[in-house]
Amino acid sequence: MSQVLPADAPLVHDLIGIGFGPSNVAMAIALDEHNARVGREQAVTAHFFEQQPRFGWHRGMLIDDATMQVSFLKDLVTLRNPASEYSFLCYLQSKGRLIDFINHKSLFPLRVEFHDYFEWAAAKVDDQVSYGHEVVGVEPVLRDGEVDWLDVTVRSPEGLAVHRARNLVIGTGLRPLLPDGVTSGERLWHNSELLAKVEGLAGTKPERFVVVGAGQSAAENVAYLHRRFPEAEVCAVFSRYGYSPADDSAFANRIFDPQAVDDYFEAPEDVKRRLMDYHGNTNYSVVDIDLIDDLYRQSYQEKVLGTERLRFLNVARLTGVEEHGDKVTATVTSLVTGEETRLDADVVVFATGYRQADPLGLLGDVAERCLRDDEGRVRVERDYRIATEAGVRCGIYLQGGTEHTHGITSSLLSNTAIRVGEILDSLLDRGLKSASDEARSVADGTAR
Repeated sequence: MSQVLPADAPLVHDLIGIGFGPSNVAMAIALDEHNARVGREQAVTAHFFEQQPRFGWHRGMLIDDATMQVSFLKDLVTLRNPASEYSFLCYLQSKGRLIDFINHKSLFPLRVEFHDYFEWAAAKVDDQVSYGHEVVGVEPVLRDGEVDWLDVTVRSPEGLAVHRARNLVIGTGLRPLLPDGVTSGERLWHNSELLAKVEGLAGTKPERFVVVGAGQSAAENVAYLHRRFPEAEVCAVFSRYGYSPADDSAFANRIFDPQAVDDYFEAPEDVKRRLMDYHGNTNYSVVDIDLIDDLYRQSYQEKVLGTERLRFLNVARLTGVEEHGDKVTATVTSLVTGEETRLDADVVVFATGYRQADPLGLLGDVAERCLRDDEGRVRVERDYRIATEAGVRCGIYLQGGTEHTHGITSSLLSNTAIRVGEILDSLLDRGLKSASDEARSVADGTAR
């Protein structure tokens, strides 16, 4: 018989959330607003577990002048509930900056400001989350041969505890991606740790940085390091001739509309692939045109003045790195001639993207009951629920890792507010037993 919850916790949660990044913060807000509307008797019981000691979202990339690439209206709530007290505008009002922001005439806040908004919103629902708690496993609980509940094992400083739920929502985010054979260290950084690592260089005078990558993060890293270390050379390495601008024009942005998720989900596989090809330049390996122009302007100015610190090694790729003492040698190979250039640098920064965490990695035996498509990918229903065998009655929802089924917005903020509303609607439509009903079932010994 599976373990039961501690006596001071709800015996069965309607929903347990794994991770508490922006997506699951939005989920907690949707639940809070729903419960406030329907009252205690119809409330959805939920709790979230986050392994970080406090809320944090890409902290290593909160460069002081970096702006968001989505409108502030695509916050945690507005597209789902424009009247919500959790909106970015309500945040601004609480901080005394609403008028100042309006006068700024911008749809795109500073990234550090939007992170502060996330922290503000997360704090308003912190009764639903346990920080410093890592989910280490999930086990099925059978009743009459069917998986009725899921037991979630959580590790915290107090030890291991088991929490039971009828549904899961997984929002574990992205993992930094480094080239094969490269391990993050003192001289080899992933861009996600930029600001923390830079602090370790305090009091030193770096002579050269090498930044690998052609996307927004790579360009931001180049600009930041060039400004932060005015005596250092910054070398950008990418396989293109130059940075490609992001297509954020009005028609192209329709790929992020809620309706586009329906279109993508219903489309045949060949159409899905074409849509990705057509509109990849709205998000992948592209850079805001203003930043491209700023970097080019700076580079040209340095050429005129004869003080070149910005170097662009284009149509090339990094083919080797070798650490030795307090330096690292980067080997850059031309894609045209094959000629190798060796650069002795203080640091190599890899702005090489992220990978989605394995959505089934924590599910143990439950993962064997999840269905996959012909390419081995997890099958996901329109309501973001993993498709499972008929004997699985509980729902396992994904916030991320659904790009192959739901399109580009899978790991982006654009549809977060809409997505959590759809997940909540799915939970309600499928029906939720009260914790007291589940408690009686366990007390009767019908769970095993």
